Amino acid sequence: MPKISIQKTIAINAKPEDVFAQLSDFNHWKSWSPWLIAEPEATITVAEDGKSYHWLGKVVGEGKMAITDEMPPFKLSSEIHFIKPFNSFARTHFELAPEGDSTRVQWAMDSRLPFFMFWMKKSMEYFIGTDYERGLKMLKNKVEDGAVQSKLTFPGAVAQPAMHYVGIKTTCPMDQIPQCMRKDYEKLLNAVYGPYPDEVSGAPFSIYHKWKPLKNKATYTAAIPLKSIPDTLRAQFTVGFLPAMKVHKIGHQGPYRYVDNAWAAQMMYQRSKQFKSRFKYAPMEVYLNSPKDTPETELQSEICFPAK
Repeated sequence: MPKISIQKTIAINAKPEDVFAQLSDFNHWKSWSPWLIAEPEATITVAEDGKSYHWLGKVVGEGKMAITDEMPPFKLSSEIHFIKPFNSFARTHFELAPEGDSTRVQWAMDSRLPFFMFWMKKSMEYFIGTDYERGLKMLKNKVEDGAVQSKLTFPGAVAQPAMHYVGIKTTCPMDQIPQCMRKDYEKLLNAVYGPYPDEVSGAPFSIYHKWKPLKNKATYTAAIPLKSIPDTLRAQFTVGFLPAMKVHKIGHQGPYRYVDNAWAAQMMYQRSKQFKSRFKYAPMEVYLNSPKDTPETELQSEICFPAK
């Protein structure tokens, strides 16, 4: 069976003892777990000593995890038994190393895919790796600030009205999306909000047409919905129309660097068949307020997957 090996690292501004305390007691994991954030109502049963737990949910599936070895405050190993959606096992390891006033934390996993999933090896390593990155970011936030500043809401399937939009379509490396999108929206906002404020019919949004993580390439359209599109904008930008449709919506509040929690949750809802996807249309990210006049902990976005 194909092996999977993942290692992700982050620096946390705290002593190893403070970080280890979060890792060695599963009562703390729910606050920063990259999976449990997607289903707050999942059933979590933690052993009295905090060294093992069982989870069960419609979205997160079912499984067990137990600490198998500890060397406080520098090493911790555990074993995971995934029960649903398919049976498998994995071993995970945390290694902590002091670096000045900080602690370098490495989260690693060794596992094997079922033989019939051999073709998914690279994709699985990417997606699990991004889960580990999200978890480490939230662990850092929890240890340094006392709480995770990423909150999800679950409106579910809702009706989205038809809309015309003007936008800028861009293809770029995925790791350059923030810089590219910033330039696109600066150009769009200056061209639209000043001259045509009465034509704006909703919040700015992005359409993610293509997402190829293994090739580090994405295509998106930064867009603003309009009641009608003036000819001067037609000459400058891409224009488009989205029909009325149903979308499955997950909301995010907090610094934008954590919005990938909402994207990951949508993927989990999709994989667990909590809604039927409408693949004819691309997913969208809607920006309900602006970082220019909103504290980052109050920034709100919505991730919308077209649904049947």
